Amino acid sequence: MSIEFISDEVRRVRLKYDETDPVRLAGAMGILLLNEPMGHSPDACKGFYFCQSRTQVITVNSNLPDELRRIILSHELGHAVLHSKAAGVKAFHDFRLFDETSVYEYEANIFAADFLMDDDKVLALLNGDISFFGAAAELCVPPELLDFKFRVLKRKGYKVIDPPIHARGDFLKKI
Repeated sequence: MSIEFISDEVRRVRLKYDETDPVRLAGAMGILLLNEPMGHSPDACKGFYFCQSRTQVITVNSNLPDELRRIILSHELGHAVLHSKAAGVKAFHDFRLFDETSVYEYEANIFAADFLMDDDKVLALLNGDISFFGAAAELCVPPELLDFKFRVLKRKGYKVIDPPIHARGDFLKKI
């Protein structure tokens, strides 16, 4: 699916549920949200989404810092919105989030970046003579996720510079 389609889905979900907070959005969507300890190591499971018998569940690693849990939850919401029909078959296909080699993971990354970061706020920060990394810090996201947002902005027709990084699919493994 295209970046434009994913961005339209973000806009649709925001309008339908009138919600920009991922925790409240999960509740409004009727998704059971579980926070479970899954370890502190870089290769520990960060979170996952599955749907069985029409019950949607997102589990997030409670050992992660709050900012990272918010990103993981938004990523998993992307799976719920974009991939709910495929989730029964691929529920546990890959625990490595932000893996660009997987189309589903790439699409969930795009969803999370567009959901968490408002276009106008990102553009205002960048026009305010702040660096790419400074903007990521101000937005409380890893620079890699801001790179995904840049991809969305470019597809929407905004003239943005090329970011100084190209996000690797496994950047969260090092966090």
